[in-house]
Amino acid sequence: MVISPDATLGSNVNIAQGVTIGATSRGRNLGAPTLQDRVWVGAHAIVVGKITIGNDALIAPGAYVNFDVPSYSVVLGNPGRIVSQKGSAGYINNLIGERRLQQDEGRQS
Repeated sequence: MVISPDATLGSNVNIAQGVTIGATSRGRNLGAPTLQDRVWVGAHAIVVGKITIGNDALIAPGAYVNFDVPSYSVVLGNPGRIVSQKGSAGYINNLIGERRLQQDEGRQS
């Protein structure tokens, strides 16, 4: 796993093995990515450039992402493309804080 020291990671982000979250030194997306809360990044995915991956997004294994991804999006492929708005629900492990409590309460009902 390679994560640029300039990247910003939100809470409860899950990153699998072989992932690159990298900065670019030229081009229109000069800089490093921001991954907001509860983003799931699959094995060997590449997320590069000054882009934002929205809350609850899912980046599929092997995807190449160099564009902004709205919240709840699922990105698949190389080049990456948004294939749904189902997001990362059910994929995020070890939730911390209020959202975990809400999920636990929902299971007890």
